[in-house]
Amino acid sequence: MNKEKIDWRQFRPAFILIAVVLVTMFVVSFYAWQRLPAGGRIAVHWGVDGQPDRYGSKFEGLLLIPLMTLGIAGIMLLMPLIEPRRLHLKLSLKAYIVIISAIIVLMLGLYLITVLHALGWQVNVMRSVCVGVGVLFILIGNYLGKVRSTFFFGIRTPWTLSSELAWDKTHRLGGRLFAVIGLVLALGSFVFSGKTVFIFLIAALGVTLITVTVYSYLIWRSDPAKKQAGN
Repeated sequence: MNKEKIDWRQFRPAFILIAVVLVTMFVVSFYAWQRLPAGGRIAVHWGVDGQPDRYGSKFEGLLLIPLMTLGIAGIMLLMPLIEPRRLHLKLSLKAYIVIISAIIVLMLGLYLITVLHALGWQVNVMRSVCVGVGVLFILIGNYLGKVRSTFFFGIRTPWTLSSELAWDKTHRLGGRLFAVIGLVLALGSFVFSGKTVFIFLIAALGVTLITVTVYSYLIWRSDPAKKQAGN
């Protein structure tokens, strides 16, 4: 049984950030609920052209993202309790906490975009989302190479999970690719149309997925310390 204990004091900044974000969301929700008419419809999804293509109720538009954020935060904070490779997670806590925090802040940004649009503000939704996701990818890219092998966090293929060498090299490569995608995504949103940026993102993620999967296998094959199936 894994007896490694997580030092929850290291999570204090993340706890504080999550609390601030959630309080902010629910305060904004309360304010917007009073300002918007009863039975009003709120844009909850946008197409690649930046125009709303689906509307929802006030509950969906004002409370769904805060509740999703609460759920995401709960799952991410629960993971350390059930991670089999808890020692490796302890060694990766800084990266884990930074990425948790970045995801929570991104959720706040997405929520504010939704509310501001509902209140009649002129918001370039596609550009704002692309910049936010791009910054998240850059942060993930910068920290991915510092993550040790775990079952819940990182690039998990059969080969990275059975070879420390494959894990380390794959994450260094994946980190560089994520950082490049994030930079191009954030800057490209100021130059290209939403459709072009969206196609780039999907294509880049697909190429990255294939690249790191194949790369992890090739490194695994060359690792004399790899673990074979059943061992």
